[in-house]
Amino acid sequence: MTDRIGLLGVRARGFHGVLPDEKRDGQDFVVDVVLHLDLAPAGASDDLERTVSYAEVGADVVARVEGPSLDLIESLAEQIAGDALARPLVRAVDVTVHKPSAPVGVPFGDVSVNVHRRREVPVVIALGANLGDSARTLQAAVDDLGDAVRGVRRAPFVTTEPVGGPDQPRYTNSVLVATTSLSPGELLERLHAVEARHGRVREVRWGARTLDLDLVQYGDPRDGSDVIRDAPELTLPHPRAHERGFVLQPWSRVDPEAVLRVGGEVRRVAELLAEVATDDIEEL
Repeated sequence: MTDRIGLLGVRARGFHGVLPDEKRDGQDFVVDVVLHLDLAPAGASDDLERTVSYAEVGADVVARVEGPSLDLIESLAEQIAGDALARPLVRAVDVTVHKPSAPVGVPFGDVSVNVHRRREVPVVIALGANLGDSARTLQAAVDDLGDAVRGVRRAPFVTTEPVGGPDQPRYTNSVLVATTSLSPGELLERLHAVEARHGRVREVRWGARTLDLDLVQYGDPRDGSDVIRDAPELTLPHPRAHERGFVLQPWSRVDPEAVLRVGGEVRRVAELLAEVATDDIEEL
């Protein structure tokens, strides 16, 4: 991720350290925070809600420095990083805690610790293909995603009739659940790159295709961390996932407790599956 917000040189007085006089008298600490996030939505919309308030981040830092005494600045850095990652838009964070008055015992310029922490966000990706050796293509696509996703679990392949479009062969479909440290936009770019590698072209709406990778859900609706977006390039959650048996059936197989936001309601995928036709779904 290349977009960053830097908040450098936040100074506050705290009582962190191992020695009794450090806990009694206190000293100044200086903190640098670099947030990694996708700034494109904020840049395009000029909307504060689509970025992170550095004023709020600064207040969080001061509260930690002025808070309960810790022995180690490593622990202080960890707490500050955790506060930053609690903000849904932040994908990763670098925190440096400087202790310029540390009792080192020799002349020195600075003492600091730096930690880098990243958020792993749960994602759901639907896969489909109906040209060539579809099952082999889908498995190759999962492999090609590489380090874009982690902890991948793929549902068994199913075949289904096409929905809309011209006459064409049956589809092979699956769903994978995983985690990612990429932003929604970055992950979408990776999905499109894998599609292109397998010869995907977008010429006929709902036409036959060598590979189709759809980002269905980003985040977890159960704790409200799922991203809700309605933009020309990406709508989240996928606007038609709740009515597609070829998504719901494999998804429920790989994650029986899965949920999906439909409108303003969070619903179990298994319940949604019971409401759609599944007569055409056959397992390979």
